[in-house]
Amino acid sequence: MAFLRNSIPRQPLLRSPAVVIWLILVLLSAHAVRVFGLPYPASGGQRSLAFWPPPSATGWLYEYGFVPARYSQDYLQSHGINPGNLFERALPFVTYMFLHANFTHVIVNCVWLLAFGPIVARRFGTPGFLVFFLLCGIAGAAVHLALNWGSDAPVIGASAAVSGLMAAGFRMIGIGPRERGLEPILSPRILLWTGIWVVVNVVAGLAGLGAGRLDVVAWQAHLGGYGAGLLLAGPFDSFARRSASVGQPT
Repeated sequence: MAFLRNSIPRQPLLRSPAVVIWLILVLLSAHAVRVFGLPYPASGGQRSLAFWPPPSATGWLYEYGFVPARYSQDYLQSHGINPGNLFERALPFVTYMFLHANFTHVIVNCVWLLAFGPIVARRFGTPGFLVFFLLCGIAGAAVHLALNWGSDAPVIGASAAVSGLMAAGFRMIGIGPRERGLEPILSPRILLWTGIWVVVNVVAGLAGLGAGRLDVVAWQAHLGGYGAGLLLAGPFDSFARRSASVGQPT
């Protein structure tokens, strides 16, 4: 009988895929290292962003955070700055996701990651989940770059990538087994949730929460990551379902 069970069944939240837990640990560890640990990286020669803050924990934000000015030729020439080689300029598109302003910032992102990450990870698998997370974060940085060209304020945090997971999660909630496709982007439910998310972020921007300080919301990057999540969820899901069907015994 049910009431004689020896243990209480674990809820889905407590059975989060390992990749989600490991990603949360990486985010927390990266912030702890920046705040408490390693010295500011030096190349041995002139630093590419030498006009920015001296060696300190904050220096990491400008070296590995996403700074739109690094990609503006006019800005670089007017300030006499060497932007670095191609790899050094591409790296912040990824590394900015692993830097956070403070522990509140990283914990909030981890909570949202724990909320939406499991459903995406279970559907896409570990490699697909990680690639999807990174692509949404890169898309968020690209949108922020396009709308803030020449800004020297660094953008940091995993919020854009997590926003992409949230968008994909919205399309997966309530659709049943993996064999079924995702909720259409133009369905009333997805349009409603998308509208709410857009309004929340636009209001944050109009209220001055995206005015260029480290402790504010990079709302344009959020929308970029969310839009990428909506659009990329379909192809990723199709690939995951095809891969699962190929692996099934006949």
